[in-house]
Amino acid sequence: MLEKIKGLGPKTLKILNNYNLNSISDLVNYYPYKYNIIVRSKELIDGEIITIDGILENNANVFYFKKYKDRMTFRLNIGSKILNVAIFNRGYLKSKLLTGTSVYIIGKYDRKKETVTATDIYFGKLPSYPIIEPVYHAIHGISNKQLKTFISEALTLYHESSLLPKEIIDKYHFFEYRKVLQEIHNPHNEKDLQEAINYIKYEELFLFTLKINYLKQVKDKMPGLKREVDYPKVETFINKLPFTLTPDQYNCVKDIYDDLINPSRMNRLVQGDVGSGKTIVSFIALYINYLGGYQGTLMAPTEILAQQHYQNMLSLFKDTDIKVSILTRKTTAKEKKQIVADLEKGNIDIVIGTHALLSSDIKFSNLGLVITDEQHRFGVNQRSILKNKGLMPDILYMSATPIPRTYALTLYGDMDVSNIKTMPSGRKPVITYVKQNKDIKDVLEAMLLELKKGHQIYVVVPMILEQADSDYTSVNEMYENMHKAFGKYYQLGLLHGKMKNQEKEDVMQKFKNNEIQILVSTTVIEVGVDVSNATMIVIFNSERFGLSTLHQLRGRVGRNDLDSYCYLISDMETKRLRILENTYDGYKISEEDFKLRGSGDLFGLRQSGDMIFKMADIKMDFHLLKQAKEDSFSYLHNPNYQNDYLQNFIKQYQQLD
Repeated sequence: MLEKIKGLGPKTLKILNNYNLNSISDLVNYYPYKYNIIVRSKELIDGEIITIDGILENNANVFYFKKYKDRMTFRLNIGSKILNVAIFNRGYLKSKLLTGTSVYIIGKYDRKKETVTATDIYFGKLPSYPIIEPVYHAIHGISNKQLKTFISEALTLYHESSLLPKEIIDKYHFFEYRKVLQEIHNPHNEKDLQEAINYIKYEELFLFTLKINYLKQVKDKMPGLKREVDYPKVETFINKLPFTLTPDQYNCVKDIYDDLINPSRMNRLVQGDVGSGKTIVSFIALYINYLGGYQGTLMAPTEILAQQHYQNMLSLFKDTDIKVSILTRKTTAKEKKQIVADLEKGNIDIVIGTHALLSSDIKFSNLGLVITDEQHRFGVNQRSILKNKGLMPDILYMSATPIPRTYALTLYGDMDVSNIKTMPSGRKPVITYVKQNKDIKDVLEAMLLELKKGHQIYVVVPMILEQADSDYTSVNEMYENMHKAFGKYYQLGLLHGKMKNQEKEDVMQKFKNNEIQILVSTTVIEVGVDVSNATMIVIFNSERFGLSTLHQLRGRVGRNDLDSYCYLISDMETKRLRILENTYDGYKISEEDFKLRGSGDLFGLRQSGDMIFKMADIKMDFHLLKQAKEDSFSYLHNPNYQNDYLQNFIKQYQQLD
């Protein structure tokens, strides 16, 4: 337990627990997200970042401004001259920065003013060799130095073994596991650090691909449901739709039909761009399943989205005998009791819902198809609970986060993948502009113009809480700013991830009903309902997001035949962001994200999906991923390796299928 670590009191322990650091193992596996290589600058170059050490000529002075912000200054004697140093939000160090104290700093040098605006400060003198400084993701209330001390202490108490099989460690001549962890947190040199990082990356990728290969092996052996469905009946249904399917939608339906009439179990991912029409494909899949004599279910990530699917499905199936129901937390106890009974008796053909479908009292008469909408929003265990409610149901995943085929085949190796690239006719691309903060007056005028037309607007910011070391605007502060600008004439709403689910649902419903004209939000609106009257989205600090996330957010508007607009506000990375001004193809955008940022952004904030890598990056380490996949496949199928490790691994993941 963490209580064993020296110097870790109740207050600090609570802070760590709030960040899901509850054990020695959690702390040891809290890896740095980057490393600073600190070496003395050979010369002071104007306008460049320099690293220099010296002695304080005076006690540090601190000036406080705004909430939680400060500016500390002191004079630093570096031998050849005295520099004026300023550093922000380090006021808590004032008592230690006294005359005669030795420090070294990293910051931008201004020759004319003989000043350094520092970003980092350390106590002591610079050694003659490079210092490798681990940098951890910030934990509010605990400094990087304190955290490093706690982790070093935890390493002395940590006795767990490597998760990699010995055969793999020997094959690649990896470091001994304890040395790996020591190098990760207390690196001695760049060469050994890189070896340790490669170990951790490979371990993450090996375990991930071992899971994928195991699931693929299970899927190949598992019998499915065989349906007798005449395709002409499906075509008749499609021809009666009030619109024409795109070629990709049609091909996707054919893939699903072939899967459903095949006795092998379907495990298919349908990925398509924002607005490409995945929903109707899922509805047709449920119709095919119904014709085959089985019940189907669709699980959506939010109640509003589930309700939207329900209403659309009632309209779509109004001329059929299909019985559709919905189950969410808003369902009354009496209604739920009736739905549960009807599902078990087979009186309901399709049920749509949220996490409420995972309840242990939900039982089906003959569940044949499970669909999860926005599959990356649900964890593996959540999805497996639902599909295990049937004897051997077919599985269909829907995702609006398309990724390149090469990567999809590797990442989703246990699934068949269908793509929808062609967009429905009549859908207008969202007109996108990149603006700087100095252009905000133009943006506000454009917003006012849309509001006067009776349209609605999303305003998105990346952060929830103000932070002392950040210039980014929080959602609360942005709400106040927008209220000052528009609150006299229009209704505003606030939405962020720390609100209760019911509160979020209520706000979204009011926005959908046009009771709110401006919705100020974080990225929780990335997966949301269709609000056809919303014609503009303004995204502040847009450099904080990957292109794929920005494209997803942009997809909240343009869901009509009106001209719609997206404003990306940023003073940084405008060249990268301008890709979105000229590109509306989600697949091309995901390719650019892989080139520019790696895979992390493609999977949102990684809050509930499967792609949780602490060090590995799918793009940057794709060669490692492919090798790990080959190794895990060989390991899984080699009878000489059927040891306790593999058996325990299989037991751990058997709940997945």
